[in-house]
Amino acid sequence: MTLATIARPTALTFPTLDNDPDVLAQLLADKRSVNTRRAYAGDVRDFFKTMTGQLPSRSAVTQFLQLPERDAVALVLKWKAIMMSGEGRSKPLAEATINRRLAAIKSLVTMGLNLGVCDFNLARIKGETVQKYRDTTGIDVSTFQRILSTCNRETFAGKRDYALLRLLWGNALRRNEVSQLSIKDFNPCAGNLQILGKGKGTQQQSIDLGPATVAAIRDWLTVRPGTAGENDPLFVALDFAAIGHRITGDGIYKLVQRKAKTAGIDKQMSPHRIRHSAITAALDATDGNVRKVQKLSRHKNLNTLMIYDDNRGRDQLDVTALLDGMF
Repeated sequence: MTLATIARPTALTFPTLDNDPDVLAQLLADKRSVNTRRAYAGDVRDFFKTMTGQLPSRSAVTQFLQLPERDAVALVLKWKAIMMSGEGRSKPLAEATINRRLAAIKSLVTMGLNLGVCDFNLARIKGETVQKYRDTTGIDVSTFQRILSTCNRETFAGKRDYALLRLLWGNALRRNEVSQLSIKDFNPCAGNLQILGKGKGTQQQSIDLGPATVAAIRDWLTVRPGTAGENDPLFVALDFAAIGHRITGDGIYKLVQRKAKTAGIDKQMSPHRIRHSAITAALDATDGNVRKVQKLSRHKNLNTLMIYDDNRGRDQLDVTALLDGMF
């Protein structure tokens, strides 16, 4: 099959290749995270729908992988150009989204190489330059206090929201790290929590909690609805349709947005914005001790925290003010 026949959305028919491995299925099975599997499946689907007009069936994936390397590279580069230009879409895709989708196709080809379906990879295709953490400032302590004050701690929802928000702030957790928590992960006597950190697979990390957070979680557990076995979720949904079920990452996101709106905060808020805020507040409190704050943020790369510290210091504004006052 030539590039010309696969490069445009058309009703193509691929033969069933029973002797070839299901490369896409193997790629998705190789990912521990449900979110990663979902994202990769969607990105591969976008590639095949955009460039061939069909879904990534087993035979379609095999046919793509068995293209000559030159044609496969050209096809992926054309897809990248379409994503950058926004052709056939409502708008061009963001650099980070393009890079994620390219990573999915690169991983698909690498898996095909490992399984002996193709004899090349896409390492030469480069992603777009992305500036990470452009805005890490978040909100200040008094603003977060306003969010906490919206929790009516006489109600089930207020106790849950208060404990969850204190955990997001006091330990700078990500929303999925909170969503995955089970009752057995919380040790009130030792004052710690076992979490599944980002990029750690099934290996749990022990993190210490502040006394106020421990007390808030214990208070929540006294009224938590549903069963309370050690494997049951620590935080559950309280809406009528899903009461007692594990709260999802999306549920935590909506909770934070709802609380911020109630507190009268105009800035777009999210669990990750609270994480940014907590890390920045920790740097302020420790006078920029990035190594100490790294224990809180759990960033692998210390340079990431340096970006937080630079943004916190606003050094560029100080220098600009000096220059502005010279005449």
